[in-house]
Amino acid sequence: MGRRTRWAAAFVAAGLLACMTPVAGAQAASGTQRIDLKVLVVDDGGPSVAAIVNELDLTGTPYTRVSLGDASRPVINAAFLSGTDGSGRAEARYQAVVLPNNAPFPAGSAEMAALQSYEAQFGVRQVDAYTYAQPAVGLNWAANPGYIGALDGMQGTVTGAGLGGAFDYLKGGVPFEDNDPNVTESYGYLATPLATQAAGASFTPLVTMPIPGGSGAQGVLAGEYDHSGVSELVLTFDYNQYQQQYRLLARGIVDWMTQGIHLGFDRNYFSMHVDDVLLPDDRWSSTAKCTPGDAASACQGTPAASEIRMTPADVGYAVQWEQAHNFTFDFLFNGGGSDDATQNGKVDDPLTDALLQNKSSFRWVNHTYDHPFLGCVQNTTTVPWSCTTDAKGNVSWVDQQTIDNAISQNVAWAAQHGLSIDRTELVTGEHSGLKTLPQQPVDNPGLAPALNAEGVKWTGSDHSREPDQRAVGNALTVPRFPMNVYYNAGKVADEVDEYNWLYTSTAQGGSGTCTANPATTTCLPAPLDESTGYSSYIVPLEARIDMGHILGDNPDPHYAHQSNLAEDRILYPVLDTLFATYGQLMAGNAPIVNLRESAIGAELQQRSAWQSAVSAGKVTAYRVGGTVTVQAPSGVQVPVTMPNGTVQPGLLGLGSTAAGTAYAGELSGWLTPKLLQSAVTLTLNSAGTPAAPAAPSTKSATATTVAPAQTEPAQPASVALQVPFTPAGVALLPQARE
Repeated sequence: MGRRTRWAAAFVAAGLLACMTPVAGAQAASGTQRIDLKVLVVDDGGPSVAAIVNELDLTGTPYTRVSLGDASRPVINAAFLSGTDGSGRAEARYQAVVLPNNAPFPAGSAEMAALQSYEAQFGVRQVDAYTYAQPAVGLNWAANPGYIGALDGMQGTVTGAGLGGAFDYLKGGVPFEDNDPNVTESYGYLATPLATQAAGASFTPLVTMPIPGGSGAQGVLAGEYDHSGVSELVLTFDYNQYQQQYRLLARGIVDWMTQGIHLGFDRNYFSMHVDDVLLPDDRWSSTAKCTPGDAASACQGTPAASEIRMTPADVGYAVQWEQAHNFTFDFLFNGGGSDDATQNGKVDDPLTDALLQNKSSFRWVNHTYDHPFLGCVQNTTTVPWSCTTDAKGNVSWVDQQTIDNAISQNVAWAAQHGLSIDRTELVTGEHSGLKTLPQQPVDNPGLAPALNAEGVKWTGSDHSREPDQRAVGNALTVPRFPMNVYYNAGKVADEVDEYNWLYTSTAQGGSGTCTANPATTTCLPAPLDESTGYSSYIVPLEARIDMGHILGDNPDPHYAHQSNLAEDRILYPVLDTLFATYGQLMAGNAPIVNLRESAIGAELQQRSAWQSAVSAGKVTAYRVGGTVTVQAPSGVQVPVTMPNGTVQPGLLGLGSTAAGTAYAGELSGWLTPKLLQSAVTLTLNSAGTPAAPAAPSTKSATATTVAPAQTEPAQPASVALQVPFTPAGVALLPQARE
């Protein structure tokens, strides 16, 4: 079956609360104090603060950002931090504070004094996003024993205190990436806590790393420093929002500083779409360096090779793999492929038989009946293809009826064969009908009416082209991540050959695309070995990219093709590596969440509505003692993270329900007001209710004795943290791959 060129850009529980209970000397909210559920971020423009802001954005946790470099920024003083609400209660306007380091203001700063006084008064916690080891944060200088330097490739470990608290969703290991031996990717200070802390102070290591040199001492990467009524999370390593070590800790950092009570929530999502089920896929030619049978490719006139199509044995393997990994594939099917193979029921098709015998093992999604291109009428005499125009220069479009038929015929095929589908879900072949740059800058005008007529609410789009959800008629897009496992490869040798063609220079026998686009794509230093390159390079790289999506609270599905489940079954090594790594890092209370397309679309829609409401200042949320109240616009669902045992009571206390579902040692989810209520009201359990404020300390929070200041050791100029690391082979420009 001929196929067109597809271009895509590559690329908490009780234990928790026990650790989060304010330490002796710190003051927490009493029943007469109001704590607003918003984070104050003091920003120096560095990557560490930006990483924490990114986590707040991803999870939907509101914050106010104050840029230290802004001459017109507000002054951080008592009036800025707190006041009195309409009920006469003392009001803390921020539930947590993020600072770039432990002392971002000049010595003796009134702003720092105001922050410390505020934190002590209201039991508000502080994160030092990146600071060096020093007595001022409860640590020895990083010497004897100690270490200052690159942490690339080293292994961090969550301590018992961390696993019993904010980081209880991890198994314990925190490996630091080492993606490029020529670049220092992470830098830090490893030191031990002071043997004798200041009076009333304590330091609790939460994440540590062995100090190089053989002393056996554990240096602190993250720890809680409690002193003078103030509680700080001290982080002694630098990071950016893309690095795996940070992504592993990001959830815990937010939970620690908010004491497990905040708006927004985090999940680790992964869904795997397998396109073209029942159809064959064209095969890459290692000699012609193109795909014969692909009508719009450079292979025009080249004899087509045998097509790639799953067999019954491949179906059986897929079922066994799912059972072994407690995971369900989404099979995006084209019923026309079955009718072609059976000659409309006149002959037997073993693949159709095997799929129907195991139909309950998979989720089924409409991929159109016969995979037509549904955008403009393609002119395939040019490479790449272009849109056909009429005599007046107007674009010729595939008509609405053709789109309707492609959708409805597949629905009818599913009904005829007993497949359970959700008719509101769709992914068109090649995501066609949607705008496709550069050839087709707008949607096919007939697409939206067709989707409306067929009752489609969710239609797949290419995340590398359109990462954000948008409306198409009454439907919303669901962006999907393309994988570097190519549709035209069933064998490892073909995958590696095509990969080399795309990612090597012309001098090395490649296409030269990477050479022509050095700002967006990194060339391979040399072609990969055809027999070992897939397992040694492509698989770990693709698994690492996908793990970044999972740890980035991103529900968007990934997609490959039925060809990748056939022959050498090249998709499985990527998935096996991904799942094995996940299992090594994450605890059982944080399983992978595998949603179908409609649920993903709804999640994205809810996030957008929530962020719009927060940005518009239409959300009010606060805690008074053991009660949390959230007021949002009507129809906007509220994302929350709460301690186990938190309930949402109904009117007069009747019909109470849990405040979300269990995940990562806490409750979280989307909530709406109960019947006849205008706000979401939650009641914390007794363990989650912060203690009453301690008696005022006789020692001012600003009078803490600290060691003499020491100049921070200079960092090497090679520390690269301002931009995401782009490993060789990660493409950010169009390449043939669907």
